[in-house]
This record gives sequence, C-alpha cells and structure tokens, in this order.
Amino acid sequence: MIDSNETEETAQKTPSFAIDSKSCWETYAGEAERAAMRELADRYVAFLTACKTERETVNFVREALLRAGFVESPAGEFAGDAVFRVMKGKTVFVARKGKKPLRDGFRLVGAHCDTPRLDLKQHPLYEDCGVAQLKTHYYGGIRKHQWLARPLALHGVVAKKDGTLITVTIGEEPGDPVFMIPDLLPHLAYQQVEKKLSDAFEAEKLNILIGHSPSAAALADATDKKDKKNGKDPIKTKVLELLNARYGIEEADLYSAELQAVPAGEAKLVGLDRALVGGYGQDDRVCVFTALNALLAAPQPEHTQIVLFWDKEEIGSEGSTGAKSHFFEYCLEDLIDAWDTGAHKSRVFAAGKAMSADVHAAMDPDYQDLHEKLNSAILGFGPVFCKFTGHRGKVGANDAHPEYVAWLRNLLDGAGIPWQMAELGRVDLGGGGTVAKFLAVYGMDIIDFGPAVLSMHSPFEITSVADVYTVMLAYKAFLAS
Repeated sequence: MIDSNETEETAQKTPSFAIDSKSCWETYAGEAERAAMRELADRYVAFLTACKTERETVNFVREALLRAGFVESPAGEFAGDAVFRVMKGKTVFVARKGKKPLRDGFRLVGAHCDTPRLDLKQHPLYEDCGVAQLKTHYYGGIRKHQWLARPLALHGVVAKKDGTLITVTIGEEPGDPVFMIPDLLPHLAYQQVEKKLSDAFEAEKLNILIGHSPSAAALADATDKKDKKNGKDPIKTKVLELLNARYGIEEADLYSAELQAVPAGEAKLVGLDRALVGGYGQDDRVCVFTALNALLAAPQPEHTQIVLFWDKEEIGSEGSTGAKSHFFEYCLEDLIDAWDTGAHKSRVFAAGKAMSADVHAAMDPDYQDLHEKLNSAILGFGPVFCKFTGHRGKVGANDAHPEYVAWLRNLLDGAGIPWQMAELGRVDLGGGGTVAKFLAVYGMDIIDFGPAVLSMHSPFEITSVADVYTVMLAYKAFLAS
C-alpha cells in the first residue's frame, strides 16, 4: 500500500529490504544460457549412468584430469602446477597452483563419491528353495523396502591372491541379466503390514536372486553318487561356473571382493519438459560432477584451488579413504614442500576457505509438514547454504561463522548467481551430517553448500537441471575468488 504522503513514483523508487527469491529458470532465461544448461545436464546424465560406485567415479575424475593436463603424483613430491593424487582408488586430491603463495590461503571444494547401496557379504552365495541367492549388508542410510522388486546390477572388484584386481560389472549392458530382491506378495503380508516400517523389512532378508538353473556337472555328480544330498548344490555350482567363465574367479575369491548391488539402468531426464534429472547416487555425485567441471572451467586462480572427493561419508567418513583420515593433511604437506617451502601448515590451514559440497533435502510437495517452510530448500532456486547440520540441538554440527556467510553472500550476489539457505527439516524431526566438521578442526572457514535433492537416499533421486547448472557456476565463482 502507498502511504498517503507518497506519490506512486516515489513508492516505486523506495528500495525493498525484504528477501526477493528468484528461481534459476528466471535468472538464466537466455537462449545461450539454456543451451549451456542442457549441454551440462546431458553430460551429467551420462556421468551418473557410468559412475555408480566410488571407484568408477574416481576413475572418471582421473581420466578427466589427465585429459586436462593435470599430473598424477602417486606419492612424494607434487610435480607441476596442476596435480592430483588418488588414495586406494576411492579418494582423490586435486590442486591447481594460484598466483598467491599457499600461506595466503586456498579455496577448497570437498565432496563425497560414495552413496547408499547394498554390499555383498564376504561369504554371500548360497542355494535354497530352488534358487541361488547372495547375502547383503546395507551401506549407509537406505530405506530397505525401496530396494525390493527392482532390477539391480552388480558393480565392484575382486582381488585374487596373486594381486590381480578384476573389475566386475553385470546388469548394465544390453543383453546383460539383472538381479533382484523378491518382495512378499500381499496375500501373505497381513502380519507384515501391521508392523512398523522399520520392523517390517529385515536387513537379513535383503537377499539377491542370482540363479535358478542347475549345473549339469553337479547333477551328474549327485546321480553317480546316488545320493543328491552328498552332491554339490547344483544351482550355486552353476553360478560359480558362470562367474569363473566370465571373470576367472572362484568362490574363495569372494572373501577379498568388494561387490555392490546398485539400481540397474540409465539415469534419465524426468518430466515432459526434461527439466529434472532422475538417477541413482546423486547424493553426492552431483557435487563431484559440478565441482570437477567448475575446476576445469575456472581461470588461473588468485589462490590455490583444491578439490577433494572422499569415500565413506555415508558411514561417518571413517577409514583410510574417508574425511577423518589424514590423507588431506599429508597431501597439503607435500603441496607446501612443492609450492611454498617453509610455510607453516597451521597458517595455510587457517587462511583457507572451504565449501563442503553436499546436497540438501528439497521440500517434498507431499510431505511439506516435515519441513519448516521459511527455512526450506526449493528445487530450481539454486544451491543451498546449510549453516549447520547435526541433529536436535545442533549436536554433531559444524556451525559456519556469520562473517564467512556474509563473505559468500557478497561473492555470489556479485556474480549474479541465485542461492538459498535452509535447514534439513523441522527441529527435532530432521538433521544430518557432512564432512564439514572434519575440515573445520583445522581452523578454516567452511559451510555446507550444494543443490537440493528430492527423494534423497532412494534408488532414484531427483535434481533440477537448472540447479545443476547453477551449482557449477557457484563452485566456479568460489574457486576463482
């Protein structure tokens, strides 16, 4: 309403002090921008289809870096101004030298390349009720019922005693068989449907169908002995015969295997307008993809640029390839020796600015009551700042300092990049964790920042094509700052 003492012209010139949210679709409405958005989305869909494990993701990153002229330095000194190092095939450290010395700080984007899945147990294969099955142990925060009655593929590696590492991928190529976990038919599920969801689906019953026909040799052996109980399990034997014929492995080799069951099939553009991306593992491979593309597109930096892709975030960032490990610290020590000899590691850390590149939960239109709308993320409105994660009373959170938040606001607003700020669900109903707190211990500024995702941690997650593009631009602006 216009005050009686104001003219309409004066009112129109009065600045607004309220937040004016603008979607990425409005911001990037030009023909050239939309074409760039589509081109990136098509490459992202191909990336999601090809990279379903952390090893596959790190291999993709390695090949892209080598094509871009980065030099791999497995151990010891870093040679060159654009370098990277891979840890056990699952974690990668990337750095590009800046114009300013390391002691003046760096710009770091860190994401994780693991995702919730089903791992095969070390002794997985058995036969029962006319079928062969594989025992699994779920990895990360999955909802068990979502993995039933859907096509699955097997990805991973098998390590033989002689040191040979065999890559296994079954269920992705045309003509490949797929696998699945059977669901209980409704006619026999009367007791199941009365249980709580957490009790109705048991982890020990997430067993994968892998075979049904018997081995002719095993049947002949049992017939010769005239006692089938003394013969080998013929269906299990057939599975082992097929695995040996295709990969040269034996049952004992499964003890030293790392095999994962993941959703089979391609990632897809979703909706008649193709404005959404649907696919497995977008938490957090969307941040890996956008951060990698931002790094490769960024100009020669003022400050050293560091990009880190970790493993094990979904289970607490443990182990030698997780963010809790000293891998980053060791790499930075070697970087100081190569690029800024004599600099104090503590000073380099403290001068650093970082983004924990991880996804945020988009407001679900069917479950809006679980979100607090004023502090929720909306698909298509750009990357999300999450000042703190943790749960309930901010337990386990990195809580970013307001000075750093203001610095980032100024950076993105100056570049004309839309962004939003949100919390992960209503207080006492939501929460989560990221790698941010493991980097904050070094004294650097860090905040969680990434795209909103719908249907997160499911076998088919959803992101916005516009958000994928905008996140890449935001990471690029940050790395070049």
